[in-house]
Order: sequence, then structure tokens, then C-alpha cells
Amino acid sequence: MSQAELSAPKGRGELRDQPPLTVSRRTTFYGTLFRNELHTTFRRWRTLALLAVLAAVPILVGIAVKIETGNDSSSGPSGGGPAFISQITNNGLFLVFTALAATLPFFLPMSVGVIAGDAIAGEANAGTLRYLLVAPAGRTRLLLTKYATVMTFCLVATLVVALSALTVGAVLFPLGDLTTISGTQITFAEGLGRALLVALVVAASLTGVAALGLFVSTLTNSGIAAMATTVGLLITVQILDQIPQLHALQPYFFSHYWLSFADLMREPVYWDDLVKNLGLQALYAAVFGPAAWARFMAKDITA
Repeated sequence: MSQAELSAPKGRGELRDQPPLTVSRRTTFYGTLFRNELHTTFRRWRTLALLAVLAAVPILVGIAVKIETGNDSSSGPSGGGPAFISQITNNGLFLVFTALAATLPFFLPMSVGVIAGDAIAGEANAGTLRYLLVAPAGRTRLLLTKYATVMTFCLVATLVVALSALTVGAVLFPLGDLTTISGTQITFAEGLGRALLVALVVAASLTGVAALGLFVSTLTNSGIAAMATTVGLLITVQILDQIPQLHALQPYFFSHYWLSFADLMREPVYWDDLVKNLGLQALYAAVFGPAAWARFMAKDITA
């Protein structure tokens, strides 16, 4: 190193002289940004509380079924309920499908709505958003990182429900080969594979809610307002989806095909509604994702 280089002043000039990030350095930076977002999201008490509630639902369902059938183990639960609930006493693996059917209409999307609604608005409200936008992060990559974090929560939340249900089902009820909706039998190992596939489909079914919540989060600087709005939209759509007079519009509601995952328990699998569901979620993501980006790019970050 020359004497001139040794005597050069340090500080801002040194930062200006640094070379731009290479592809490998950018990849490392964005990987670190994503890990930090995951760590921040999953260490919050709110997130842990949501996951605890989701894990408790299969426990309550399993105990309720066990108590109801305790006096007469030869009969299944009476009355209505989520799909597969009458089969739980014969095979605890059905508790996985029942728990997902019970949580998907409200508990799972509500949890995702809370996380997505707080993604941008919560940072703005806390005054940390502008610090996240320093180079080389940028708004586009930060928004993509936030969405990836929300989608990771979708998967984790769904797996928490499934694993809790599988554990409770194994403790309270027998396990073994199971009978599909079509009346054919599959092995327990294949049933576990179907349960994993169902969990993945349920997580993918929340893609639309995640994109909608992220868009709402870019519209306000209040995390509470964004979360409340997202959950309110979720409830409104669920209500509209039950009104017979709106049958022409219902196939376009993001929740309309949510319970189509039950078709994975047919032999052979009935794919029509499953494909419609995944296509509809992709459509919502394609609409509200760019809308969130456009709004976020024009957002005045002053806090």
C-alpha cells in the first residue's frame, strides 16, 4: 500500500470508493435479509401466540371426539362437522384432515392476515421502515422478502396444525391403513404422504390472502389498521361466499375452493377443483402483488 493510500482520509469517501456488490455478495446479503425477517417475525410474541392457538385446535377437536365417543366407541361423532370427523375414531390420521378443514375457513387465514397486514405497516408505525430501505436492499427486494416471509409463515402455520393433529391422533386413536372417500384402502405410509400433500395445498391456498394482506399493509402506516382491514375483508368474503344469490361471483372469491383439498383423499384424485383453487390463488397473487409493489414504490417513507 502506498503512502498516499495510507494517508487518505477515512469516512464517507471510503464508502464511495467501495466496489459495487457482486452477484455472490448480493445473494449473501438478501439471504441474510430474509433470515433476519424470519427471525424477527417468529420471535414476536404475537406470532408465537398465533401458532399456539393453531396447535391447540387439533387438541381440542381430538379431546372432544374422544369424550363424545368414550361411552360408545363403536359409534362415531354425531351431527355435522368438518369433513372426515366421523372417521377419527377409526384412524387418528383423519384428525389431520379434520383439523385442517376446521382451521382453514378462519383460524389459518386470520393468522396469515395478521402477519401480512403488519409486514409493512408495522415497520412504518415502529419507525424502522426507512432503515430497512438503505442500499442495497431497495423497496422491491424488501417487499419480496416480506412476501417470502409471509409465505413461510403460511407453511409453518399449516405444518403446526398438521403435526399437532398427527400427534394427538396417534395418542388418542388407533393408526393404520385408511379408507379414502372413494371407498378404497391405502396404506398408512401413503396416507401420511396424502396428509403432507394436503398440508402443502392448504398452505398454497393462503397465497391470495397473503398478497391481499401485503397490499393492504402498504396503504397505511398503522399496523393495527392493516391487520383489522385484512381480517375484515377475510370475514366479508367468507360471508359473501355463503349467499346463494351471489353464486355467479363466488367462484372468484379466494376462499371458494379452499376445502377442495378433500379431493386428495379420493382414489383416483379429483384434480378439477384443486387446479381451480391453485389457479385462483395465483391470480390473486398476480393482481395484488404488483398492486402492493406499485403502492410501495410510490409510498412516502418519512418515519
